[in-house]
Amino acid sequence: MSDARGGDARTFQKTRTSETVLQRITALRAPRKLLGLELFLLLFAIAVGIAAVVIIDLTVKGAPTTTLLPMGIPYVLALFALHITIRRVTPDADPLIMPIAALLNSIGVAMIYRISFADDDADPSRQLLWSTIAIVAAIVLLVVIRNHMVLFRYTYLMGLGAVILLLLPMLPGIGRTINGARVWIGIGGFSFQPGEIAKILLAIFFAGYLVRNRDSLAMVGKKVLGIRFPRARDLGPLLVFWLAAMSVLVFQRDLGTSLLYFGLFLTMLYLATGRIGWIILGVGLFLVGGLAASQTLAYVNSRFVNWLDPFADPRGASYQMVQGLFGLANGGMTGTGLGQGYPADTPLSFSDYIIPSLGEELGLIGLFVILAAYLLLVGRGLRIGFAGQDDFGKLLAAGLAFTIALQVFIVVGGVTRVIPLTGLTAPFLAAGGSSLVSNWIIIALLILLSNSVRNRPKLVIRT
Repeated sequence: MSDARGGDARTFQKTRTSETVLQRITALRAPRKLLGLELFLLLFAIAVGIAAVVIIDLTVKGAPTTTLLPMGIPYVLALFALHITIRRVTPDADPLIMPIAALLNSIGVAMIYRISFADDDADPSRQLLWSTIAIVAAIVLLVVIRNHMVLFRYTYLMGLGAVILLLLPMLPGIGRTINGARVWIGIGGFSFQPGEIAKILLAIFFAGYLVRNRDSLAMVGKKVLGIRFPRARDLGPLLVFWLAAMSVLVFQRDLGTSLLYFGLFLTMLYLATGRIGWIILGVGLFLVGGLAASQTLAYVNSRFVNWLDPFADPRGASYQMVQGLFGLANGGMTGTGLGQGYPADTPLSFSDYIIPSLGEELGLIGLFVILAAYLLLVGRGLRIGFAGQDDFGKLLAAGLAFTIALQVFIVVGGVTRVIPLTGLTAPFLAAGGSSLVSNWIIIALLILLSNSVRNRPKLVIRT
């Protein structure tokens, strides 16, 4: 009887050992599969961008040109360098995140190139240059920050850095007002939007702060109609960031950035506490602030008026919105085709209004594909947050994913009259170096976080 039990035990142990060896062999093969999948998707993304440029050349010029070749080659090389860095530094990272960003970036460059034939302000070579710089910044971040928990140590320093960046445009001498918003700094011929980097620092700060203080924010409060609301003493953080968002709205005249910052904080607060009371209070505060601003600030009031009735002044204040709506209508379901529409008739069609430009030439089907790419990117980010091994990583991944989602909603909602128009730009698509750098850094952070989630045990051979 004992021999039988011993035999069963030995058989069980052998089975467990075999399973362990199989798991380790699978772990060794997994990075190779990820390498092949990411490389294939990256090649597809680059091919889509090249094909779009060739089609535009054939349509507009009648023959392929080499206009984008000088800046296009460094851009492609930077993408391959990022791919190699990901597979060397973070071998278990999600293989879909980087190719999706590359696809959106390449489509954006192609559309800006198309608009450049009718609008001299559209500069695809500059967009390629900034794209290359942004990708290099993502590579540097992956190489320097190997473990995302390093960021947790500097929670309050990140918050201080965000505040400093937000205040920079208000300083005399370097602050710049462009298109009515004072969110830029300029030194010589170089201009940058520090708020784009500030949103990343704020996401890191929010994640670290809420991990440290979520118990007091989540456990205590009174129930009203079945919903638990926080105590008055715990409303401090909510009120502080509400005032900060209103300050951005009033002094920097930027409704979109104000909504993005406050929405990011509110979402991460809800994810950390699970209390719907925070959402109700936060949305209520922002609506009150927005309505007050619409009655007291002329530029906010004009945004609301144009949103409610854009055809009241179609050749004046509402000209951009009306032209964008006409462009979307002209595109219909399948679009006019690359190079065959009139996107340049809309002011800032290569930046704020690049979504209507794409909708006109690619149609509703093309926009659905682009929105599906955004949806997949945000979904992968949320998946990383849900599967994270530590609370800080979970909150940070979810916050970064929501940052992209909220930007897309604000931009698409603005040009389609779902919400009032704001000054935000579509991530990766629209012209703008600041936006490209910040969004590629977000991609690098998501890759870093996905590597910690998917990390598997390595096979160790002992001699």
